[in-house]
Amino acid sequence: MIKIEIKKIMQKFNINSYDAALKAISIIKKNKGGTLIFNKGIYSLGYIELCSNINIHLNKGAVISPIDDFNLLDKYHREKGYLNRPTWENCDYDGNPSMFFLYAKNKKNIKITGSGIINGKEKMFYGKVMKDAIEGAFYPRMPLIYFEGCKNIIIKNILLKKSAFWTIHLVGSKNILIRNIKIRNNIKMLNCDGIDPDSSQNIIIDNADIVSADDSIVIKSTKYGNKYGNSKNIYVRNSKLQSTSAAIKIGTETVGSFNNITFENIDIHDSNRGISIQSRDCGNINNLLFKNINIDTHRYNPLMWWGKGEGIAITCVNRYEDTILGKIKNITFENININSENGIYINSLNNIKNINFNNVYLNLNKKTNYNHHLYDLRPYYKINEPIKDNLYLFNSNGVKKININNFKYDINDNIKKLVKDIYKIIK
Repeated sequence: MIKIEIKKIMQKFNINSYDAALKAISIIKKNKGGTLIFNKGIYSLGYIELCSNINIHLNKGAVISPIDDFNLLDKYHREKGYLNRPTWENCDYDGNPSMFFLYAKNKKNIKITGSGIINGKEKMFYGKVMKDAIEGAFYPRMPLIYFEGCKNIIIKNILLKKSAFWTIHLVGSKNILIRNIKIRNNIKMLNCDGIDPDSSQNIIIDNADIVSADDSIVIKSTKYGNKYGNSKNIYVRNSKLQSTSAAIKIGTETVGSFNNITFENIDIHDSNRGISIQSRDCGNINNLLFKNINIDTHRYNPLMWWGKGEGIAITCVNRYEDTILGKIKNITFENININSENGIYINSLNNIKNINFNNVYLNLNKKTNYNHHLYDLRPYYKINEPIKDNLYLFNSNGVKKININNFKYDINDNIKKLVKDIYKIIK
């Protein structure tokens, strides 16, 4: 297949990098496939629509980033949703953005490879800047990579950084390999998730190293994505995650169902929550395995970031008053080591069944001066702030069957006086 160096296109036609990228992709499309090569340099690009059978290859020293003109990133020219209330109170998003950087729809055989950098230039999107968080000027903002209805995708070896929104959003896509990538986002920038598989299937994420505000790896089923079917057959392994919300999350968008998802050999550090399953819509969540995971959490700002330092949190409550909730069942946690400021928290409206904890160790340790008697059910139509309760190592409400096998714990002296009891289990 044809190989095209973008600098040669720029020189040959005396055009800028954006126009050169568009021309190169047009040539690759006509040739029914090829590689677009970015050698060392900085390239400003607008909205780029990829074709099938293409490899975007970034050599060492190559940096691609969005152009400063929003009009060249806005595919649909919808009215922007400028904020009139904080996103941590109301994060209702259908999953269909209007602004894009690297975009593909109904394409196949796409690769993004090399040792270069994709830089999202987050400051372009800043709204209110606070001590512990930065709001975007509008919501939703631009994902760096957005693939919808695509098949056979490989993303490997690259560095993605400074995204102002979901970094890699995969909607209704199949047969995906993400390997040996790094994501380095601003841990104060709200909503800049790492990887968001949405109503997608047959995914392997291997050796990802992610630092992000909001969630590192979050599997979703949005209103928009749900037409593509369930989120299923997803395997995440050998990865390192840091997050100011949840390092691993299922939800909160749970319009469709989730099946056969495994996280294995994961190191979670310096995070607000370790593993969070948040069912808020009508989809069912079934057959999830979390195995060989080390979790280190501490509390972040109690208002702006959902979660209160839990190593594991499973919650199932209504997003809206008239929501018909799906069910959560057959979830297994195996060989989990937790060092946290909060215990294991489960809260349901009797929609959770058969949760298994095998060989779980919890070291409860006071690390901040935030209130240690708070739990978080957001988003929930009844509340928009954390709720108060006593501190327990294992706090469960409304679960039909919990199996606990070899749960061990230590409570550090600096937090012992705050602990009400080891277990609080209400069926």
